Amino acid sequence: MKTATFAGGCFWCIESAYNRLAGVHSAISGYTGGPGANPSYKEVCGGRSGHVEAVQIRYDPAQIDYDTLLRAFFALHDPTTLNRQGNDVGPQYASVLFYHDEEQRQAAERMLADLAGDYPAPIVTRLEAAAPFYPAEDYHQQYFDQHGHEPYCQMVVAPKLAKFQQYFSVYLKK
Repeated sequence: MKTATFAGGCFWCIESAYNRLAGVHSAISGYTGGPGANPSYKEVCGGRSGHVEAVQIRYDPAQIDYDTLLRAFFALHDPTTLNRQGNDVGPQYASVLFYHDEEQRQAAERMLADLAGDYPAPIVTRLEAAAPFYPAEDYHQQYFDQHGHEPYCQMVVAPKLAKFQQYFSVYLKK
């Protein structure tokens, strides 16, 4: 198993999509990138902790490769909006690729370069070495699967997930 860590706005959207991919053992919502240990949702949402909402993915590279995970990341959010995804605004919603080794760093750099001309605005996704990852509170884990009926999930998560599942249908768990 290998680990990938991505931040692309609200972690409910990202986690829900990655947990549907074949080869992904787990996708866990959490916080990373800030200086303090064990931040709470309230601290991170306040925008002053230095952490971002992120998802840490454990995957089997024999079943799904890192480049596919990167393509999924860019399909799930807008990498051209600084510290914002839709109505979610603040530094905790930054677009960040956290690399765990040199191979991931190089793959992420290649992907960023390859995608540079594909968007109407510059990509603002940061590339950073992986920092300590702190799982979010239990009620955030598999949030969409448990609370898909709630308005935010219906208006924000469900449409992203539907588009993702259509685009990545060949990679979905059976």
